[in-house]
Amino acid sequence: MELRQLRYFVTVVEEAGFTRAAEQLHLAQPGLSAQVRQLERELGQPLLDRSGRSVRPTEVGEAVLPYARAALAAVEGIRQTVQEYTGLLRGRVAVGLVPGTLAHAFDVAGLLADFHAAHPHVEVTLTEDTTDRMLAALRRGELDLAVTAVADQPPPGLAVHVVIDEPLVASAAPGHPLLAGYDGTGGVPLTALRGHRLISLPRGTGTRAVLERLCAEAGFRPHIAIEAATPDALVRLAAHGLGVAVVPGLLPRPGLTALPLDDARARGRVALAWRAEGPMTPAARELLGRLRARTAR
Repeated sequence: MELRQLRYFVTVVEEAGFTRAAEQLHLAQPGLSAQVRQLERELGQPLLDRSGRSVRPTEVGEAVLPYARAALAAVEGIRQTVQEYTGLLRGRVAVGLVPGTLAHAFDVAGLLADFHAAHPHVEVTLTEDTTDRMLAALRRGELDLAVTAVADQPPPGLAVHVVIDEPLVASAAPGHPLLAGYDGTGGVPLTALRGHRLISLPRGTGTRAVLERLCAEAGFRPHIAIEAATPDALVRLAAHGLGVAVVPGLLPRPGLTALPLDDARARGRVALAWRAEGPMTPAARELLGRLRARTAR
């Protein structure tokens, strides 16, 4: 078994076909196919299902895939460690972001720009996705770091560094029934949201998970009338009278009244997350250190 064969196998799976994989690897397709078949003969099991329009891993291939990726990552880590010790920090860092992060005050974009200026040979890739999918990608090793929503406890298998911790508020336009009798002091109970049209982030996000869990504990199911991908979109919709936006933060929002929720657990937390165990490339470790230092609470 050779590392290049593992690389070929992983690339075919990621590209869902030999033609695109051969283009990605700058190889002739027959040679690529022959190398993968040689790997399959050595292992004694087919790794790829070639019967459909796209190539998919077999059950054995799915089981082998994480180990193949781990082996390739380990070799890359060795190379990058040697480069680090010679003062040539190179490599690639895959970073996941919850939507709306780039617009937040802690300025992820500026931090990444500073890192790029210090290490121009490191390629940084950014992906925006929901919390659930990013946490899964971290565990699979597809992401090195993520800026993601978190609950009270770190997700299993991951370490976190909280960078944002804000109360959840219910924001409504003037004249909304939720505002009736509110004198501008204190908070409103979760049960006050019962029956109102709510505007929320989609399922798979931290804020949505907190909202649904706390409402369930209060004895009702929230009426999520509209979903949007970012807090800014939620409050814009609420400002037009389309419902009550449940968002993190008490910052003033034109045309809206923000009512803090009267539950200490109703908070929106965003954190840097990374795998608690296993190797981390020098480039990812350097970027993580810079982000933690610049976002120390």
